[in-house]
Amino acid sequence: MSTFDEYAALARQLAEQRRAGERGAAADADRRRNLHAAADYLQHRLTAQGQRLDQLGQAIGIPASSVPTGPAPAPPAAPETAPGPHGGAPQAPVGPGAAASAGDGGRGEAPFVDAGPGEGEPAGAAGAPGRPGAGAYPQVGVGETRLALPTAVGPAAGGVPAPRPAEVDPTVELELTRRYADESDRHGQQTELLAQRPALLPDWSPVARAVGVYAGCAAVGAILMMIMVLASGVGLVDGFTLGAWICAGLPALSFFAGYLVLGRWGRPAMVAGTPPRYVHLGFLICFAAVPVAYVAFLLLFRVLR
Repeated sequence: MSTFDEYAALARQLAEQRRAGERGAAADADRRRNLHAAADYLQHRLTAQGQRLDQLGQAIGIPASSVPTGPAPAPPAAPETAPGPHGGAPQAPVGPGAAASAGDGGRGEAPFVDAGPGEGEPAGAAGAPGRPGAGAYPQVGVGETRLALPTAVGPAAGGVPAPRPAEVDPTVELELTRRYADESDRHGQQTELLAQRPALLPDWSPVARAVGVYAGCAAVGAILMMIMVLASGVGLVDGFTLGAWICAGLPALSFFAGYLVLGRWGRPAMVAGTPPRYVHLGFLICFAAVPVAYVAFLLLFRVLR
């Protein structure tokens, strides 16, 4: 009876673990679907932002952005090695230590110092007083092989594997990307608002800007008219020419000058269609201001005279 109860409990435990695994797999699949959907949405959003930035750049005269296609950086140079004897395998890297060993006839042995006249014992512990003939470091005979000490190998040489990068949470990365996209949208909207303002009198309304430009050009025409009146008083300009310039020439020049100024500096960098230049208003201002200024100049001259 106990064996059947244990078997039933084990079956229930396995069934519960299986249901828990299925629930975990379903939750993981749902999480993956949500991450893929969020990544696709951010991809489309960033693509639209890139296209909008290219349009803004083209509006101010900057070419569209492109991915740099330069050559890949060269890999780090490998340590220099000296060729083995008789064209064999390469030996240890060439360096100051190898140069020091090569100074001893290529054997790499430690230098020995004579202990005294007539003695060929090596220096060091063997040459210590009271220990004659005791060799602290045995010499390597002819034909024997010296054992090389192990050397530390750095990560650059490939001896030590590089540490594995820490795993990143895709949810956190997508959230950071979304925040950066929101910040980019905010700056893009500010840029578009600035691009919709012309360089000439940006704080004025379009009507006030047009009135100011045409009035300024008419004022310049009135100044030229006064110069021509003074030239007519000394006989440089006859009356017919003066009248033609006052009634038609100077007003037309003032109107076309204001029209061109509004088209060149009164046009925003980004605007849908052609901005209004208020042709009728400018025509009225220019063709009325110059004759009125002429009449006012004559009245002032009569009064002062």
